[in-house]
Amino acid sequence: MTTTAGWANPLLQPLERALPRHIGVVGAGAIGPDIAYYLKAALPQTSVTLIDIRQPAIDAALERLRGYRDKAVARGKMAAAAGERLLDGLTGSTDYDALAGCDWVLEAATENLALKRRIFADVEARVAGDAVITSNTSSLPAARIFSALRRPQRATVTHFFAPAWRNPAVEVIAWAGADAALVAWLRRVFCATGKLPLVTADVPCFMLDRVFDNWCNEAAHLLAHASAAEIDTVAGEIVHAGPFFVLNLAHGNPIIVETNTLQADEEGEHYRPAAIFRSVERWLTVAPNQRIEVAPPTHARIRDRLLGVLLSQSVDILDRDIGSAADLDIGCRVALGFKRGPVELLRELGDEQAQRMLARFAAERPGMPMPRRALAAYRDAQRHVLADRVGDVVVITLRRPEALNALHDEMTDEILAAIRQHEADAGVAGFVLVGYGTKAFCAGADIGRFPAVLGDAGAAAQYARDCSRLLVHLDRCGKPVVAALNGLALGGGFELAMRCHARVAERHAFMQLPEVTLGIVPGIGAMVVPYRRWPAAAATFHRMLVRAERLRAAEAHELGVVDELADGFDDLIVRSIARVHALAAAGITRIGDAPVELPPFEPHAGTAADGRPLSAQVVCTIEAGVREAAAQSTLGAALEAGYRAFGAVACTAAAREGIDAFVQRREPDFGKTG
Repeated sequence: MTTTAGWANPLLQPLERALPRHIGVVGAGAIGPDIAYYLKAALPQTSVTLIDIRQPAIDAALERLRGYRDKAVARGKMAAAAGERLLDGLTGSTDYDALAGCDWVLEAATENLALKRRIFADVEARVAGDAVITSNTSSLPAARIFSALRRPQRATVTHFFAPAWRNPAVEVIAWAGADAALVAWLRRVFCATGKLPLVTADVPCFMLDRVFDNWCNEAAHLLAHASAAEIDTVAGEIVHAGPFFVLNLAHGNPIIVETNTLQADEEGEHYRPAAIFRSVERWLTVAPNQRIEVAPPTHARIRDRLLGVLLSQSVDILDRDIGSAADLDIGCRVALGFKRGPVELLRELGDEQAQRMLARFAAERPGMPMPRRALAAYRDAQRHVLADRVGDVVVITLRRPEALNALHDEMTDEILAAIRQHEADAGVAGFVLVGYGTKAFCAGADIGRFPAVLGDAGAAAQYARDCSRLLVHLDRCGKPVVAALNGLALGGGFELAMRCHARVAERHAFMQLPEVTLGIVPGIGAMVVPYRRWPAAAATFHRMLVRAERLRAAEAHELGVVDELADGFDDLIVRSIARVHALAAAGITRIGDAPVELPPFEPHAGTAADGRPLSAQVVCTIEAGVREAAAQSTLGAALEAGYRAFGAVACTAAAREGIDAFVQRREPDFGKTG
């Protein structure tokens, strides 16, 4: 739980400093142009000036960015008109005087401390006293870079990850010399522009490079026992791309030498880079999703060693408060490509296996960090929700931006735990649920265990009941819970919003029930609750269920589904908190038990609202489930009808085809399933 001194959700921080009007990016090499492209796309009204001492580098960078733009337009990810405007105001120069007037300058030059200090001296001589200054260094502590500035309090490190225009992760370094308001402003700006800001302490290599660099260094030390291809094959079980493949891609051998030398000089010889990095340019390895046979003893040795270094670095980061468990986990997934974060892996391994791996790693690599606490102290951390106290209201933020804040079991349990923690607190008036960022409240629910219960009606119905535990709790919650819809609410996300006691939506938000396009039904309330809460809108919900029609926020407001519309995130939170207070004073209106009358379903054309073919069998199951639920004399009995419909559809060929197509990222073919 945080206070106004440091909001867990960056968008709760008041924007006390205006958004930048002119940004300078120093360095037109590998990552600088990508940072410039991200900034120009995210802040189209902002001018961006790319600085380099070499004009050919600037010319090549601008050509690269035009290529990004053209590819996005060609693939339909950007409208042609938007593409034409995108690079307006993006210029290059070899003259540092072009930075005059910038209110934010980012440096993305070579990892050389003396060079960076010279650059920032040149920058500070040209910009206003309140201009923000940041460095994209991946390893050099902020205190060393900025200590000689006249105004170091306006400077810090903002460490991007490749490709910077697409990878959302960015580390923001909270060093002793930086103004806390600067860090808060950067977090808000990054979050508002689609990035995932992760706050770390000012130590060599910060948080995520400590993981990545030592992961790669350990892989090199393992070459005494296995080949690069064998190591990448085993690593592919843990990450999307093995360490040697990534090093080839990023020409990263010199980087590991540089960063691990820095760590060794600071923290001990056990961090010294493997000697082989200085004599090899490219590694003979396998691409992601390719494998070679690895003998079981070798496989076990590689796996233990790689997981050993990952756990070792992770507990050290947490013990030294370099970063939080939540940021470490999501950063490893989003920035570094791990399939599971280290805290999640710690839970999956269990204490016995994790202790064994750590003990083996300590014996093989003396001096490497070991846990200072019981393993339970690390694995029990909250990782998928953020909780902020705004006066007497607890704002709970769903944070899985890489999945548009989609629900899964752990997030569901963390939301439930956060509500239960404060339900009995007399000082808490109620709760607001909101999604992380600006795009999504919640994009539905992960398919989770559903593929495993296909073909078993009873198991599928029980799965729906299990997934409803949070929603059923909201039905009887003694304090008001308001859904703040900051973006799309799909499937299970809309079902969650329905069960809240009120809904406030930003005007750009929309709601949708797309399950029918996957050959399944929405089984945790959408066939039941809207007809009892908003009976006059029944025809609209019919179309949402059987045609996957979108419901825009303005129309939802007219129908009474959304209680209030908001203009922007700040207004959304203010109105949602006011709605909590109003409900706390007036009382919560519960979902009714009485049966409801339904209008008839319109004749179905066999297609979704967007023209995609649908399964006639699934449409019939939805219609029958809605009618059965509406006839029930209690809410509980109606929900049971919905669970049974979910179980019934799990036994259809359409559900199997729809889920297989979703997993394989293709369009389902319901013509062969009916």
